Amino acid sequence: METKGFTQDGTVDLRGRPVLASRTGKWSACAFLVGYEAFERMAFYGIASNLVNYLTTQLHEDTVSSVRNVNSWSGSVWITPILGAYIADTYLGRFWTFTVSSLIYVMGMIMLTTAVSLKSLKPTCTNGICNKASTSQVAFFYISLYTIALGAGGTKPNISTFGADQFDDFNPHEKELKVSFFNWWMFSSFLGALFATLGLVYIQENLGWGLGYGVPTVGLLVSLVVFYLGTPIY
Repeated sequence: METKGFTQDGTVDLRGRPVLASRTGKWSACAFLVGYEAFERMAFYGIASNLVNYLTTQLHEDTVSSVRNVNSWSGSVWITPILGAYIADTYLGRFWTFTVSSLIYVMGMIMLTTAVSLKSLKPTCTNGICNKASTSQVAFFYISLYTIALGAGGTKPNISTFGADQFDDFNPHEKELKVSFFNWWMFSSFLGALFATLGLVYIQENLGWGLGYGVPTVGLLVSLVVFYLGTPIY
């Protein structure tokens, strides 16, 4: 079979067909992924950076309990990628694992934004005296958080490796481009985290929690749309 013009590292498209190196991959594809990473990190750190504050001031948990709960959630975010990587390598592949997981991630973000926005999902306050959160309010909030953790488990280990797949290791020039990709990948990750810890935390505390969580939710949705627009060249 004639292989001239095709990638030499065995890369195939979403339908399992060999791909033309001139029409797919490289920075044309990875620009979509770098953009997604910035918005995803903005969403994650927009929650994590100020979560203890929300739990103590809005759900009225004591400091010890709120710190413990945040640590448990953060731990789950970093453990679930083991499962996500296994599913990708064994069953679905990176693209489809990312696709399913990203939808779960967005669903969790929408639920969390709803939880901090609707009065019925937050404790009531009268004359400066606030009631404790009800069982259902606490349950909905933490289900939202752990839905995000589940979604992150499938996106985090697969999006960067999916980006690496866009470069042909048998092509010396593309190997150099791969190194550049990971540099920009880390830059976009830190940029998203920086905006979250500076901008989103300010919005949450001064303009409202609903807006503070709504901004990264919309950003994540937009980045996913942009990501899927690049599907023909992955």
